[in-house]
Amino acid sequence: MRRFAVGLAVLAALTFAPRPALAQSYFAPFFGFDFGGDAGNCPSFLNDCSVKRTAYGLGFGHLSHGIFGFEEDLSYAPDFFGSSATFGANSVLTLMSNLVVAVPAGPVHPYVSGGVGLMRTKVEPNVGSLLSTSDSSFGYDVGGGVLVFLPSHLGLRVDYRNIRSAKSLTIAGFTLPNAKLNFSRIAFALVLH
Repeated sequence: MRRFAVGLAVLAALTFAPRPALAQSYFAPFFGFDFGGDAGNCPSFLNDCSVKRTAYGLGFGHLSHGIFGFEEDLSYAPDFFGSSATFGANSVLTLMSNLVVAVPAGPVHPYVSGGVGLMRTKVEPNVGSLLSTSDSSFGYDVGGGVLVFLPSHLGLRVDYRNIRSAKSLTIAGFTLPNAKLNFSRIAFALVLH
């Protein structure tokens, strides 16, 4: 009788144990912080700048066999260059398509990623609408992080990205020499899978 009970317990454990996912799709809304490079870089002649480094966004992707994957990353950073009554409103929007290589270790998936996409910079100085500008350019990013797939279709993600524009910024019709936008972002996400 004891062997039967042990056998039944082992069978139940194997039946209800989590199975490794061969393919995993996920959706990850995130909250992040931009730093380095141009993030929070208000014009130096302004003394009323306060640094705002927050970014919001979402990533959605798919890992095939838990190793190779693809991800779309959409991020918006209001007051990217800083918040100032003199400087005015500004923001950076990025949309990146990334290849992902992950190492499946149970529910934990450390990964590296890199890709290309669109960067849109918007600056609206308070001195007049003639200087308001928006600039779209191609950009690229590289980074990595850790995805943790928890039970009940939830998980967590910590992600680092270095993001750069491929061309110099154009403000009010003038291209600024050697002014390629670059910054880093660390983001924390709730993962739905």
